[in-house]
Amino acid sequence: MLPIRAQGNPIAMKKTGRGAQSRRVLRGVLCALGLGLVLTLPVRAEAPLKAYDPYAPLPQDTGSAGLKQVLLRLQTTARLMQTTAHPDDEDGGMLTLESRGEGASVLLMTLTRGEGGQNKIGSNLFDVLGLVRTLEQLASDRYYGVEQRFSRVADFGYSKSAEETFQKWQGHDIALGDMVRVIRTFRPDVLVARFSGTERDGHGHHQASAILTEEAFRAAADPKRFPEQIKEGLQPWQPKKLYIGNVCGFGALTCAPENYTVKLATGVYNPALGMTYVQFAIEGLNHELSQGLGNISVDAGPHFAFYKLVDSVLPPTVDKEGHEKDFWDGIDTSLPGLAARLGDEEKKAPWLRGRLTEIQQDVDKAVSHPDDAANSLLSGLQILDHAIAEVKDAKLTSGAERNLLVSLQTKETQFQDAANLALGVELRETGEPLEARDENEFAAVPGGSFRVETDFSDQQKEITVNEMQLDLPSGWRSRQVGKASDNSGKNLQRTFDVDVPANAEYTRPYWHRVDPETDSVNIIDDPRYVTLPLAPPPVHAQATYSYQGKENVVRAVGMADGAPISVIPAFSVLLEPGEQVLPVSDGKETTVKVGVTSNSPGASRGTLRLELPAGWKSAPDRLSVDLAKPGDKKDFQFKVFPASLKEEREQIRAVLMSGGKDYSEGYSLVTREDLQSAYYYQPAIQRVSVVDVKVPKDFKVGYIMGAGDDIPTVLGQIGMNVTLIPAERLAGEDLSHYGTIVIGIRAYDTQKDVASQNKRLLDYVSNGGTLIVQYNTGVGDFNSGHFTPYPATLSRGRVSVEEAPVDILAPEDKVFHYPNQITQKDFDGWVQERGLYFMGEWDNHYTPLLASHDPGEQPLKGGLLKTQYGKGIYIYTGYAFFRQLPAGVPGAIRLYVNLLSAGHEPLRAGR
Repeated sequence: MLPIRAQGNPIAMKKTGRGAQSRRVLRGVLCALGLGLVLTLPVRAEAPLKAYDPYAPLPQDTGSAGLKQVLLRLQTTARLMQTTAHPDDEDGGMLTLESRGEGASVLLMTLTRGEGGQNKIGSNLFDVLGLVRTLEQLASDRYYGVEQRFSRVADFGYSKSAEETFQKWQGHDIALGDMVRVIRTFRPDVLVARFSGTERDGHGHHQASAILTEEAFRAAADPKRFPEQIKEGLQPWQPKKLYIGNVCGFGALTCAPENYTVKLATGVYNPALGMTYVQFAIEGLNHELSQGLGNISVDAGPHFAFYKLVDSVLPPTVDKEGHEKDFWDGIDTSLPGLAARLGDEEKKAPWLRGRLTEIQQDVDKAVSHPDDAANSLLSGLQILDHAIAEVKDAKLTSGAERNLLVSLQTKETQFQDAANLALGVELRETGEPLEARDENEFAAVPGGSFRVETDFSDQQKEITVNEMQLDLPSGWRSRQVGKASDNSGKNLQRTFDVDVPANAEYTRPYWHRVDPETDSVNIIDDPRYVTLPLAPPPVHAQATYSYQGKENVVRAVGMADGAPISVIPAFSVLLEPGEQVLPVSDGKETTVKVGVTSNSPGASRGTLRLELPAGWKSAPDRLSVDLAKPGDKKDFQFKVFPASLKEEREQIRAVLMSGGKDYSEGYSLVTREDLQSAYYYQPAIQRVSVVDVKVPKDFKVGYIMGAGDDIPTVLGQIGMNVTLIPAERLAGEDLSHYGTIVIGIRAYDTQKDVASQNKRLLDYVSNGGTLIVQYNTGVGDFNSGHFTPYPATLSRGRVSVEEAPVDILAPEDKVFHYPNQITQKDFDGWVQERGLYFMGEWDNHYTPLLASHDPGEQPLKGGLLKTQYGKGIYIYTGYAFFRQLPAGVPGAIRLYVNLLSAGHEPLRAGR
């Protein structure tokens, strides 16, 4: 399950079954792992994700295994950054090899959050999907062993060209600026584009990500580029080498020598991981369920990642055949090598090389004597801390100082972590509100209080805890309560009460889009966190301790009972649903429901009202809100009377006044058992689309949900009689009760009962029913299943430009005349795309009804096919109604109603 707890209540975001077929070509998955076009992998049907605490370190990062991992990282200063376009694009095998095999510090920059993609496990789209995919990417990153960054540009849906992508992203500079910022902050030695920047990358976003990476390689070093970053204190940085990927085709096991520079063996077995690098990467990638992943595996054996060197500021590093053994050829990645990077400025710090050599010697001692590593590590940490202080006083140029400090401070954290692992030191924190709440998550409200318990544990008698404290934002206050408890010399506990100021910031994404359906660039609400995956939690516990006269610090790994402490508003206010379609013919009133949840301690009261378009009225004018305790939720209803009913877009806002403050937004807790959690906020707005649509009401529609969409909700709003038919009930359901049955998006991909009961569905058509089948992405499975009444071949053909012209090929067909007259104007105002997964071939039983195409391409006629089959009508549509209807696009709604009405027209309809 992937619950999205709206105001504390679960919204069904159902994990659908993916075991209908025993084998599946996982093109996108394999592409993300460098395995793509050459393998057909088995899908492990019904294989659940391994249960674990998403906030705790992986087993491979704890105990002796974790110590070995950090000791490996302490032996190198190598820094690598890879760039991609979307979550799941990354080369997980390569990232895992470099991080966990080579010990490099690795960062992954994913330009978008995948918010424009298709959700394989539910109906949530756009920004909430982007938040889900952010959490999924972070779960994958834990396996790769990498840091994560994002840019502010959004995934606006499939793009066929880099040109269209840059047009939507308002040129190069927004995404490029964010990429340059990350390079200047992280300061990688090696920059690696996942893609090639050419048409062979396919998706326009893929192409654009590589084009931007090649620009950023030089731009990051130029102080004239993005000078506002320099004014903030960032310094120019020139990575030493730039590589591009997709040079041999994704997943190639062999590659022409002239096409690559490095060939990395990602299929090598790593004893610490208990599997190969690429296998471990897949363990991470399996968390990206919204991408249709979760049940994939790769056998042990040879796997490779190929990359080509395309720019460098080093002397030639390739051999006579144009190859290198790895990314680090020509780069001194030793600790003492940091001194040489200063060039002439090393004279200002003549002591540095000696300090770094001493530190390296302590690392070597810890590596050679892991059972007694703690003393060597704490000794090296002392020397390193002195070196950091001396660097700050050495009067180096700001760029040289910044470069040294980035590397040395990374080492400082690694030394601290390694010493903690060697000593078995751990700090846990547990939070609880001072007044009980009914919700599953733990959160505080501005002006409220909560309690934090910290628990320090270790495996060494010689350890002395010097201080245990909470790091809090400005204005927050904490006080220790009770006495510290010391259990058998192994545990030390502290309890703190924390007061949250009335003006405390909510825990929320630091970015948003005003209109997620059309905006392609996010607005940054808090520049402090720009490029971070999420804003950090406000409360962190840490402790300092001494061991054999040497001091170290340990930070809490997370809440012992789940998510970290968050701050949420005293009230959550949401209009449900957030979109409503109101037919012109429906009369002069509608009902608006407002859900209010209290998060305040004790009883809470307020007054709820609606802000309406000019001339609109509500009854009552306002309502009293009285909620007894935190976590209580009530729904309030208003009758709304529009001033006039004509086709237009309006919006209604709900406002709750309590304690002299207005509350006009709500939140949802986005979480899943294998993911961390985050809050998704949305204004308390209902967008109302008044649509001039005629609706037949004399027959029932049955809707079989696939991966999940909101089409049935819209159909109900416009007055159609819609019943959801669970796929598992198809075998026994009396289908004759329904005039039309709709197969939801990706139903054959995700619902095994739809595939197994397809004959019943076709018999239903033959007996006089109308069946509408919407798009599926499992092209091979769909075609091999022969699910259509007459031969037809599903393709990957799509029209990604939502404004692309549409031709009506059969204007005389009744589907364009009943009950609504369809004209060219009905294709205006569509969002994100025209359609996807059109039929590529079909026999002459079918009538193609529409044609459309992206600029410069041939018309695609397989997006809407209709045929008579026995006494009934069969329709296949790849047009993106699942996006258009929830967005309230009038023409798409009218056309969809006509499709539902096919076969039910009165004799006078049509020509």
